[in-house]
Amino acid sequence: MTAPSIAQCAVGSALAWTAAIELLGHPRPFFAPISVLICVGVGLGQRLRRVVELVVGVSLGVGVGDLLVSWIGSGAWQLALVVGLAMTVAVLLNSGALFVAQAGSSAVLVATLVPGDGAGGLDRMADALTGGVIGIAAVALLPASPFTIAAKHLSGVLDALSTVLERAAEAIEKRDADLAAEALEEARTTQAAVEEFEAALETSKEITMISPLHWHRRARLARYETAAVPVDLALRNARVLCRRTLASLGESSPPPAALAEAMREVSEAALLLQLELGAGREPALARQALLAVAARERPDGLGFSAHVIIAQLRSVVVDLLQATGMEHEEATAALTPLDEAGVSERPAR
Repeated sequence: MTAPSIAQCAVGSALAWTAAIELLGHPRPFFAPISVLICVGVGLGQRLRRVVELVVGVSLGVGVGDLLVSWIGSGAWQLALVVGLAMTVAVLLNSGALFVAQAGSSAVLVATLVPGDGAGGLDRMADALTGGVIGIAAVALLPASPFTIAAKHLSGVLDALSTVLERAAEAIEKRDADLAAEALEEARTTQAAVEEFEAALETSKEITMISPLHWHRRARLARYETAAVPVDLALRNARVLCRRTLASLGESSPPPAALAEAMREVSEAALLLQLELGAGREPALARQALLAVAARERPDGLGFSAHVIIAQLRSVVVDLLQATGMEHEEATAALTPLDEAGVSERPAR
């Protein structure tokens, strides 16, 4: 857990406990700070809708469990009945797994740990709702930096893309099939980084949506949203590029060194994109570097696999140009035309 989330949990728990005592008049508002802890823990890594589901699920489980225990007492069969009814009501209200599970677990807490202490079910439900509201407020008012979260994970994606292209270029220069195989293996492991970036971007968007401290800076996060899909496509194209690089090294006419140089330039442009977005700047330098590669003439006398490699590298360039904010048509128009028929700009992935 990060320092901001620890601070949110600590401050939010104290505030929820105090609010339930001072404002609601509850002597032992056990579920208020617990609800804060649960809410903050999910709020930093999941969608806001799941936070709301969780808070309502806690309140439902506490309310149903406490009301039933006050009537029928506690015990094994009472526990089964309380949990079953709480989860049934949750299923009828919302089929989400988190909502149902939280309603059931909260009912277990009421039925086994704190039965019969004199507090009413509605009081405990109010405690849980109070904690949930304060937990969401803690995420809003003591937020982790959405830009730090997005930048960190996009850096992981662009680093992976740069590394894959660099290794493929080295394999071409050294005519080394083992290096090409390593580049391909590296490329095949990059999807996890893409998925982590997508989840981090959702978290960052949530923070800018609910936190007044970041409302005026949403335009900066928009650059990361613009880059998300094109960067994913660039990595997908890089995987095909690595497969064809490996295949080309077994042909009679392997790719020329000029192709490796172009790969390195695209690799460096990916790192430039990472640095400029992280600094909050328009990625003008990365765009210029990519446009220079796009305008380069294609080498002559290439084999089939080398043609495919060039087509994939051109597709990576288009993807990264879109990540800098260019429209697809404009990015495609920047490419030097291909004269030979049958070379696809974007082979199937």
